Amino acid sequence: MDAPPMETTTVNIPNLLSISRILAVPVFILLMIDPTPLRALMAGMVFSVASATDWLDGFLARRWGQITKLGKLLDPIADKILITSALIMLIDIEGIRVPAWIAIVIISREFAVTGLRAIASSDGIVIPAETMGKYKTGAQITAVIALLLDYHLGTGWINALGWAALWAAMVLAVYSGVQYFMSYWKQLNKT
Repeated sequence: MDAPPMETTTVNIPNLLSISRILAVPVFILLMIDPTPLRALMAGMVFSVASATDWLDGFLARRWGQITKLGKLLDPIADKILITSALIMLIDIEGIRVPAWIAIVIISREFAVTGLRAIASSDGIVIPAETMGKYKTGAQITAVIALLLDYHLGTGWINALGWAALWAAMVLAVYSGVQYFMSYWKQLNKT
């Protein structure tokens, strides 16, 4: 059973995992500045491990009752920095070339929802994470890992999986973004 949430020291394992996700970004970028199949594989491993910490930090924070204000700030910021960096780097990689407009749609949704949640919070409204947003995150992670793995292996079918996941991520980004705005609007009209 999960421990009840409480404010604990800000230096705890869940927060350190969020920080490690942020620190993984420069390593990912350095590997992808001049990619080779091997460097793309290493970047994919860095991205995979960093992505896994997203689930782990939240799980441990709830389990150990180490939910902190810093953690509530760091976790979503680390997620956005990681996925935004990956999408931007994949725009210019020969053999992958994520269309810039898809990256812009996904990244714009992240800014819009973050801004909306900040406004909602200032109004005393809590907008919980939507299920579609979690699916969007899963699709984004799948897309990046599959595209990097195919860059290394050149199999074709992994590339197709990566592109399908990227398109799904974009559609889910728009859909879940609309859900957040509708949720805020409904709660705003109740007050």
